[in-house]
Amino acid sequence: MKLSEILSQADKPLISCEFFPPKTDKGEENLWNCLDELRSIDPAYISVTYGAGGTTQGRTKGIVTRIKEETGLSPVAHLTCVGASKGDLAELLAEYRAAGIQNILALRGDAPEGMDRFEAADGGFSYATDLIAFLRTQGDFSIACATYPEGHPESKGGVADDIRYLKMKQDNGADCAVTQYFFDNDAFFRFRDATEKAGVTIPIVPGIMPVGNFEQIVRFSNMCGATIPAWMHEQMEPIKGDLKAVQALGIELAVKQCRELLEADAPGLHFYTLNKSAATIAIRNQLVDLL
Repeated sequence: MKLSEILSQADKPLISCEFFPPKTDKGEENLWNCLDELRSIDPAYISVTYGAGGTTQGRTKGIVTRIKEETGLSPVAHLTCVGASKGDLAELLAEYRAAGIQNILALRGDAPEGMDRFEAADGGFSYATDLIAFLRTQGDFSIACATYPEGHPESKGGVADDIRYLKMKQDNGADCAVTQYFFDNDAFFRFRDATEKAGVTIPIVPGIMPVGNFEQIVRFSNMCGATIPAWMHEQMEPIKGDLKAVQALGIELAVKQCRELLEADAPGLHFYTLNKSAATIAIRNQLVDLL
């Protein structure tokens, strides 16, 4: 089912989940086990990332195709500008069309390992806005995009840039946006209010990262520009060596965050699962009165 249809027909907030393509067969077996477990909470769609620098493109295509063919879930394939010309992208999109894949999450993508900054491939695109416009010429895909309520780490203009780019993504054909994860809901609410004033009307789905390993989340956040609030540091630091305690607190904090977002009319919640299912299921099961 197309994302645009899923979102327009929803009569309640939606749960969605994101996975990354494992690099090993054992990792892929774990992914399918997680997907099977997540079917119990009926996610509206499953997105699959492209891998750093586009390194797992083949596995991404294989996974989203198998999701469609075998699980009954709606897959969303990430697509980036990294290392690909227009011809390369057109070829891949033709393969997706042939496989019945209808949904794409369009991103610029990060610089490949060993490069200090992103550079467009010969004949390729430099910005997600241009990739989205190109996607609109390549068939009847439903297109999601990314957005950054705290500002993309490379944006010199901070949040104001992201508001402007999100409006451009909408104007170029994006049907919805999924945010980078955040822990400060006020940052999301300020961003949402500002985007509405700027003319953004597409659904903006908050990205949720349940904390299961605090030191890992600190590393991730340093790279992607997500802010870890002082109160979270104060609660997590004393227990960071006890993974079970961190995971329990991470679920507790995520439930509180998600409840506040849903009560403020968020259209759904997009969980960055890190290819694990337990935390997402536990959080969703504590929110059933709102879903």
